[in-house]
Amino acid sequence: MKPFLPFLTVGFLFLGACGLEKPPASLEFPDAKKEAAAEAPADAAPAADAAAPADPKLAAGKTAYEASCAGCHDSGMMGAPKPGDKAAWAERLPQGVEVMAKKSIEGFQGKAGMMPAKGGNASLTDEEVTNAVAYMADKSK
Repeated sequence: MKPFLPFLTVGFLFLGACGLEKPPASLEFPDAKKEAAAEAPADAAPAADAAAPADPKLAAGKTAYEASCAGCHDSGMMGAPKPGDKAAWAERLPQGVEVMAKKSIEGFQGKAGMMPAKGGNASLTDEEVTNAVAYMADKSK
């Protein structure tokens, strides 16, 4: 046991030097809760829900888009067309959602840029990608 005593002592010294302190008694700011409650009426619906498309597939596409596609498409990364940019979608829309979705699922290299399969998110289902493509196309008509 004695050979391990120096290592144990050094270990305790190391842990003691990490700066572990007693946490503050409270991290809450009581006034902030009261102000936030006063600013937002209880019956107000979130703005995101009000902007949700009526078509369930487009609503599901919006959800998939916001979770996985917006990072590249909102910034135009790697030539990704921004939703609502009619000029960027002018050559794509005539292909139809099915063709655009197939390309998005499989990935492609185009003259304006490239897209990895499923936007690089292999966990997306084909249906989620198709719905996201339909959502972006709908916004870009």
